[in-house]
Amino acid sequence: MQPLLMLLLLSFVFPVMAQIYKYTDADGNTAYSNQPPDGVTAQPVELPPLNNIERQPLSAPPTDTVNNQQPHSAYEVLQLTGLPTEEALRANNGTFTVSVLIKPRLKAPHLLRLLLDGQPYGQSSNVPILQLVNIDRGEHSLAVQVVDGEDALQQSPTVTFTVQRVHKP
Repeated sequence: MQPLLMLLLLSFVFPVMAQIYKYTDADGNTAYSNQPPDGVTAQPVELPPLNNIERQPLSAPPTDTVNNQQPHSAYEVLQLTGLPTEEALRANNGTFTVSVLIKPRLKAPHLLRLLLDGQPYGQSSNVPILQLVNIDRGEHSLAVQVVDGEDALQQSPTVTFTVQRVHKP
């Protein structure tokens, strides 16, 4: 029985090799062969046409605007939250935290890095809450990047904000 099954399977794997014939042998078993046996009525087996899929040309994925490189991972959402844009941020000692909204979750080995006034700030982290310390009063810009080592993979929109530091005499 196994040789018959193998023959049947091979008939589906190599349909272009030869015509397949179906017949009933002397014991009453249905059999398949690529040649009609002598003295037995064999019927040709019509196989359905093979599925053909035309090869599509490869299209290049979009490039990353930070370093003009191919992106390693696409994050649908990457933005800073927790910064006031319509009023000044009151931080008397210049220390405050910002949150990063990122979807999907940050994937290893990617890290988050802040850009304060266009320059990298602090250490990269995998935690989406980042602290800024002793920031001077006045207007600043802040963005967050997803980095892999030193390579920036993606960058959030830049947020402009004002730090208000009040010194008491």
